[in-house]
Amino acid sequence: MTAPKISIGGQAVIEGVMMKASRNIAIAVRNEKGKIVSKKQKLRKYRFSFMQWPFIRGVTNLIEMMMIGMQALIWSANQFVEEEEEFSLTELILLILTSLGFTILFFVALPYFLTDLFGVREASKPFLFNLVDGLIKITLFIAYILVISFMKDVKRLFQYHGAEHRAVYCHEANLTLTVKNCKKFPTMHPRCGTAFIMMVFVVSIFILSVIPSIMFYLFPAVKAYNIWFQKLVLFPVRVLFIPIVAGVSYELLKLSAKYSNNLLMKAFILPGIGMQLLTTKKPDNKQQEVAIVALKLAKGMK
Repeated sequence: MTAPKISIGGQAVIEGVMMKASRNIAIAVRNEKGKIVSKKQKLRKYRFSFMQWPFIRGVTNLIEMMMIGMQALIWSANQFVEEEEEFSLTELILLILTSLGFTILFFVALPYFLTDLFGVREASKPFLFNLVDGLIKITLFIAYILVISFMKDVKRLFQYHGAEHRAVYCHEANLTLTVKNCKKFPTMHPRCGTAFIMMVFVVSIFILSVIPSIMFYLFPAVKAYNIWFQKLVLFPVRVLFIPIVAGVSYELLKLSAKYSNNLLMKAFILPGIGMQLLTTKKPDNKQQEVAIVALKLAKGMK
């Protein structure tokens, strides 16, 4: 059978799953009474067509999924609190800014300056510098996942993550969306956000290695200054390169999904699949039911 034309993506939320189809976003959550509550909304169309051009669409989709994901998490959290305690729009914006700040500090700034402490210099050995920097990022990411995985709520989040993947697999195989059919599939999926993060780490090693050469060519005087002044110039440029890294990584992720049976592509996505051994767990039947409800709602199915 041919795979469905409509691509489905999603994420786990608090006691539930969010699914995104080409036209709709749907969230399904099992509340404290054991009842599945859901929400569906139309996906906004992009105002400008260039936002879906190759290499640009990766950044566009990343920002969109971040916004949708945060809203979905807050909506799911609001199902378990009193109405007067619900999160506001201001709190959503603060949460997004805090998350971005933490990500840049912990996964960009910290590895960057730790690499210097190991005696590797960006100006003289840019590729080696970014290789070490990338390995530190991956190590910190794995450590972060391992630490939070001991939390009870996070364990359940990882189970819903697995339920989301199984439902998507079942949909892509054109099978009837039932718990029994979903159980036929693994909890790891090549288009997962975890796989994307791992791809970003790998791609950044190569792309960020060209920054010193570009900067020293455009501004040769910078090379004459001490290493810390160079850092003040190079680090902001590194942050500005994040959208480029994300755009390239997204295209590679789509390419790997298209040619998933290719041995080279299988090897390429293997680190991302391996990381999902930590970020996904086998869901129970009730959790799988929630994922199915979210997917059907996003697709407009009964």
